[in-house]
Amino acid sequence: MIGIIVVTHGDFGQSLLNAASMIMGDDDNCHFLGVDVTRPMNEIIEELKSRVAEMDQGQGVLILTDMFGGTPTNISLSLLNPGSIEVITGVNLPMLLKALGGRTKKIEDLAQEIKGAGKQGILVAGEVLKRKIPDTQKKA
Repeated sequence: MIGIIVVTHGDFGQSLLNAASMIMGDDDNCHFLGVDVTRPMNEIIEELKSRVAEMDQGQGVLILTDMFGGTPTNISLSLLNPGSIEVITGVNLPMLLKALGGRTKKIEDLAQEIKGAGKQGILVAGEVLKRKIPDTQKKA
Protein backbone atom coordinates (compact mmCIF):
# COMPACT_ATOMS: atom_id res chain seq x y z
CA MET A 1 0.00 0.00 0.00
CA ILE A 2 1.35 3.41 -0.98
CA GLY A 3 1.88 5.69 2.01
CA ILE A 4 0.47 9.19 1.93
CA ILE A 5 1.77 12.24 3.74
CA VAL A 6 0.01 15.59 3.45
CA VAL A 7 2.49 18.41 4.07
CA THR A 8 0.97 21.87 4.31
CA HIS A 9 1.19 25.24 5.96
CA GLY A 10 -0.32 24.97 9.44
CA ASP A 11 -3.06 22.42 10.09
CA PHE A 12 -4.62 22.47 6.62
CA GLY A 13 -3.37 18.93 5.94
CA GLN A 14 -4.90 17.59 9.13
CA SER A 15 -8.28 19.04 8.16
CA LEU A 16 -8.03 17.53 4.68
CA LEU A 17 -7.22 14.10 6.14
CA ASN A 18 -10.11 14.40 8.60
CA ALA A 19 -12.52 15.25 5.78
CA ALA A 20 -11.21 12.44 3.58
CA SER A 21 -11.48 9.93 6.42
CA MET A 22 -15.07 11.00 7.00
CA ILE A 23 -15.85 10.21 3.34
CA MET A 24 -13.61 7.19 2.68
CA GLY A 25 -13.22 5.80 6.17
CA ASP A 26 -9.66 4.72 5.38
CA ASP A 27 -6.68 6.63 6.57
CA ASP A 28 -4.34 3.75 7.27
CA ASN A 29 -0.77 4.56 6.44
CA CYS A 30 -1.56 8.28 6.12
CA HIS A 31 -0.08 11.14 8.03
CA PHE A 32 0.01 14.92 7.92
CA LEU A 33 2.80 17.30 8.70
CA GLY A 34 1.89 20.89 9.41
CA VAL A 35 4.78 23.20 8.70
CA ASP A 36 5.26 25.85 11.36
CA VAL A 37 7.97 28.19 10.13
CA THR A 38 8.85 29.15 13.71
CA ARG A 39 10.37 25.65 14.12
CA PRO A 40 13.91 25.04 12.90
CA MET A 41 13.82 23.73 9.31
CA ASN A 42 16.22 20.89 10.07
CA GLU A 43 13.74 19.56 12.68
CA ILE A 44 10.89 19.66 10.17
CA ILE A 45 12.98 17.92 7.51
CA GLU A 46 14.03 15.21 9.96
CA GLU A 47 10.40 14.68 11.00
CA LEU A 48 9.37 14.36 7.35
CA LYS A 49 12.20 11.88 6.66
CA SER A 50 11.08 9.84 9.66
CA ARG A 51 7.44 9.83 8.49
CA VAL A 52 8.43 8.80 4.97
CA ALA A 53 10.44 5.89 6.40
CA GLU A 54 7.42 4.86 8.53
CA MET A 55 4.96 5.10 5.63
CA ASP A 56 7.01 3.26 3.03
CA GLN A 57 5.87 -0.36 2.97
CA GLY A 58 7.71 -1.03 -0.28
CA GLN A 59 5.22 0.53 -2.73
CA GLY A 60 6.42 4.08 -2.16
CA VAL A 61 5.16 7.25 -0.57
CA LEU A 62 3.20 10.13 -2.05
CA ILE A 63 3.73 13.53 -0.49
CA LEU A 64 0.88 15.91 -1.20
CA THR A 65 1.68 19.58 -0.57
CA ASP A 66 -0.46 22.70 -0.63
CA MET A 67 1.36 24.85 -3.20
CA PHE A 68 4.37 24.74 -5.45
CA GLY A 69 7.07 27.12 -4.25
CA GLY A 70 5.93 27.10 -0.62
CA THR A 71 8.03 25.89 2.26
CA PRO A 72 6.13 22.56 2.62
CA THR A 73 6.84 21.75 -1.03
CA ASN A 74 10.44 22.90 -0.90
CA ILE A 75 11.09 20.69 2.12
CA SER A 76 9.33 17.75 0.46
CA LEU A 77 11.27 18.12 -2.77
CA SER A 78 14.46 17.33 -0.88
CA LEU A 79 13.10 13.76 -0.54
CA LEU A 80 11.86 13.37 -4.13
CA ASN A 81 12.88 10.03 -5.59
CA PRO A 82 10.88 9.23 -8.74
CA GLY A 83 9.40 5.74 -8.59
CA SER A 84 9.42 5.56 -4.80
CA ILE A 85 8.78 9.04 -3.35
CA GLU A 86 6.68 11.43 -5.40
CA VAL A 87 5.62 14.99 -4.55
CA ILE A 88 2.35 16.39 -5.88
CA THR A 89 1.47 20.03 -5.24
CA GLY A 90 -1.86 21.84 -4.97
CA VAL A 91 -3.57 19.26 -2.77
CA ASN A 92 -7.34 19.43 -2.54
CA LEU A 93 -10.00 17.01 -1.33
CA PRO A 94 -10.67 15.34 -4.73
CA MET A 95 -6.93 14.66 -5.05
CA LEU A 96 -6.72 13.16 -1.60
CA LEU A 97 -9.78 10.97 -2.19
CA LYS A 98 -8.25 9.70 -5.45
CA ALA A 99 -5.01 8.96 -3.61
CA LEU A 100 -6.75 7.04 -0.84
CA GLY A 101 -8.76 5.02 -3.34
CA GLY A 102 -5.84 3.97 -5.52
CA ARG A 103 -3.05 3.02 -3.18
CA THR A 104 -2.52 -0.43 -4.68
CA LYS A 105 -1.56 1.03 -8.08
CA LYS A 106 1.94 1.86 -9.26
CA ILE A 107 3.03 5.12 -7.68
CA GLU A 108 3.71 6.77 -11.08
CA ASP A 109 0.23 5.89 -12.35
CA LEU A 110 -1.48 7.02 -9.17
CA ALA A 111 0.43 10.32 -9.22
CA GLN A 112 -0.94 11.06 -12.71
CA GLU A 113 -4.49 10.13 -11.65
CA ILE A 114 -4.24 12.38 -8.61
CA LYS A 115 -3.09 15.26 -10.79
CA GLY A 116 -6.11 14.75 -13.07
CA ALA A 117 -8.52 14.51 -10.13
CA GLY A 118 -7.22 17.78 -8.77
CA LYS A 119 -7.81 19.56 -12.07
CA GLN A 120 -11.26 18.01 -12.55
CA GLY A 121 -12.27 19.08 -9.05
CA ILE A 122 -11.92 22.76 -9.89
CA LEU A 123 -15.01 24.13 -11.58
CA VAL A 124 -16.88 27.39 -11.81
CA ALA A 125 -20.35 26.22 -10.85
CA GLY A 126 -22.05 29.02 -12.79
CA GLU A 127 -20.34 27.87 -16.00
CA VAL A 128 -21.35 24.26 -15.40
CA LEU A 129 -24.96 25.21 -14.79
CA LYS A 130 -25.06 27.35 -17.97
CA ARG A 131 -24.08 24.44 -20.22
CA LYS A 132 -26.80 23.59 -22.61
CA ILE A 133 -28.17 20.10 -22.23
CA PRO A 134 -28.44 18.43 -25.64
CA ASP A 135 -32.02 18.05 -26.76
CA THR A 136 -32.26 14.34 -27.49
CA GLN A 137 -35.98 14.36 -28.06
CA LYS A 138 -36.24 16.72 -31.05
CA LYS A 139 -39.20 16.18 -33.27
CA ALA A 140 -38.38 14.72 -36.67
